[in-house]
Amino acid sequence: MTAENSVRVVAAGDHFVLPSLITRAVEHEVERAEVRELRLGWPLEPFGPVAEVWEASDAEDEMIEALAGAQVLVTQMGPVTEKVLAACPDLRLVVVCRGGPVNVNLDAAKQRDVRVCFAPGRNAAATAEFTLALMLCALRRIPQAHDPLVRRGSWEGAAYYTYEESGHELEDLPVGLVGYGAVGSRVARVLCAFGARVMVYDPYVHGEIHGLRVSSLDDLLRRSRVISLHARLTPGTRGLIGARELGLLPRGAVVVNVARGPLLDEAALCDALESGQVSAAALDTYEREPLPVESRLRGFADRVVLTPHLGGASRAVAEKAARIAAEEVGRWVRGEPLAHCLT
Repeated sequence: MTAENSVRVVAAGDHFVLPSLITRAVEHEVERAEVRELRLGWPLEPFGPVAEVWEASDAEDEMIEALAGAQVLVTQMGPVTEKVLAACPDLRLVVVCRGGPVNVNLDAAKQRDVRVCFAPGRNAAATAEFTLALMLCALRRIPQAHDPLVRRGSWEGAAYYTYEESGHELEDLPVGLVGYGAVGSRVARVLCAFGARVMVYDPYVHGEIHGLRVSSLDDLLRRSRVISLHARLTPGTRGLIGARELGLLPRGAVVVNVARGPLLDEAALCDALESGQVSAAALDTYEREPLPVESRLRGFADRVVLTPHLGGASRAVAEKAARIAAEEVGRWVRGEPLAHCLT
């Protein structure tokens, strides 16, 4: 490819999906094209407050400067707003290294005939593994036993070696999965290997599953000692698990959410924890993120495991995201149909 018709690709990475990861993946995929890397240096945290286009508006000018003359942008969190798109007329393809292009103004991209792609499935394995890790932590009270031993040198965590204080094992335990997509199906397979009695509620999934298919959410809840949420967040699933649903669980059940925070009514969960209806919970996502200092969840340290939205944080996820994005760039350069395009 000559200099006159070469493709200029901007690799706008961050602290998680590094610019160098994107560049190496693109160079490998488009080895016949001339690819120039431009590393953007603003401190975009991989799990910071950037979630919608307007929340990253302070970086728009840097993005515009970086994209001068570029036809392709591969980014993780960079803002692709209407202002950015209007100022970058050469831009033809935007690939976001995430499960959804929430940092892209899709309407503005469509108006300017800019193709927008994303990287589905990049973190399914990592999130499934993290779900199992949190589930085990909640069931066996691992963080609560660890904390006094490390922080105070106290052996008081050994008190869990009593019948009343000890936890539950997964073998033969009824575990209900709400949702059976890329993550839920992986969780089901691993739980079956542990010997858990897996039940699944997902009205959109047909065919064989790992576990017992349950016809209604209410039935699943009544039969599950542990529930783990894996549904998509839609207007219909927001607040899917509230006070009524938690009340259907057997007393002392455990709730796990590594999917989307708004699936679960946190106030109702706190009420259930106070009453003992729910004995423990393990959460990686929340209704508001970062988790507010005043959140009631912080008051249940002895029964709640809280992590700051880390389910998809593994090195393999960053590498997969860069590779999926680079494959889309390769298809575009070669004139092939795009696999994960929204515009």
